[in-house]
Amino acid sequence: MQYRVRWAGVLIAPVLFLSYTLAFGQSAKARKEPLGLVPVIWPADNPYSVEKAELGRLLYFDPRISADGAISCATCHDPKFAYTDGAPVSTGIKGQKGGRSAPTVINRAYSLAQFWDGRAATLESQAVGPMANPIEMGNTHEGVVARLRSIPGYKPLFAKAFGNGDVTLDNAALAIATFERTILSGNSPYDRYKAGNKAAMTVSQIRGMKVYFDKAKCDQCHEGVNFTSNMYANLGVGTDKETPDEGRIKVTGDPKDWGAFKTPTLREIEHTAPYMHDGRFKTLEEVVDFYDKGGLPNKNLDEKIKKLNLTETDKKDLVAFLKALSGEGWQQIKPPTSFPQ
Repeated sequence: MQYRVRWAGVLIAPVLFLSYTLAFGQSAKARKEPLGLVPVIWPADNPYSVEKAELGRLLYFDPRISADGAISCATCHDPKFAYTDGAPVSTGIKGQKGGRSAPTVINRAYSLAQFWDGRAATLESQAVGPMANPIEMGNTHEGVVARLRSIPGYKPLFAKAFGNGDVTLDNAALAIATFERTILSGNSPYDRYKAGNKAAMTVSQIRGMKVYFDKAKCDQCHEGVNFTSNMYANLGVGTDKETPDEGRIKVTGDPKDWGAFKTPTLREIEHTAPYMHDGRFKTLEEVVDFYDKGGLPNKNLDEKIKKLNLTETDKKDLVAFLKALSGEGWQQIKPPTSFPQ
């Protein structure tokens, strides 16, 4: 049996808990998280600063980082789609299609590993991955640095953010990750309801909350303030394909991780369709039906995935509750109107 511990309202695995607390420093006092969230814990080697976050915002939206100058981080993680791209799978350089749906960047500050398979331990390491991926940005890390150094306007911004004008891949990653940790969602109807405003949720949403926690027990995986365990599970999604995406096992080599993918946050789930790692479901109603049927049986189906026997009213109320997890914060961040020259 795998035990977990609760820290600051978030359930996390014990080994990850130890590494997380040793590696991370104190939260930035200058920022305040929306209602319902816990303080963001900033890495000791990448503390928050306004200058770093602003540099990261520019880099995040700047398509010149890609090999052809057409793809930015925001291409697949667009504010218009709640920091996803609204597509089943992402499209990269030269129109190439990836194999997985782009997860939202919202509340990634609370995530313990990145990508659907958790192959990047931090946001910093995640930030540089797509840059050198041949079907995403299609560049090389050396090419990214050379491109940024060829733009004179970036040097003073790196100097403000890091105390010198060194335009390096590491500093670019630190800046992008800092910006991404500011993309938050809280103060949802659910948060206000829990804070004492009993009029914040509709009658249907309140019923759906009871379905979520008591009948369907969705919080076995979607738990804590960010509605995710930060763990991995096999739901059966994609296992019926001739060549299934094997998921987490490609990272760990552990047979128990075959077909397992990271449990995503449910915050802003209303705005981050389509759903699942392969984007197969267009609506929340389809997702609820999938869970109600007990997922897709396969050799490694998670033991928590069972038929739910929900009524049609249960399903409608559950979807209504999921929409009560749409909050505020991330909408205030705007793309740059111009970039350094």
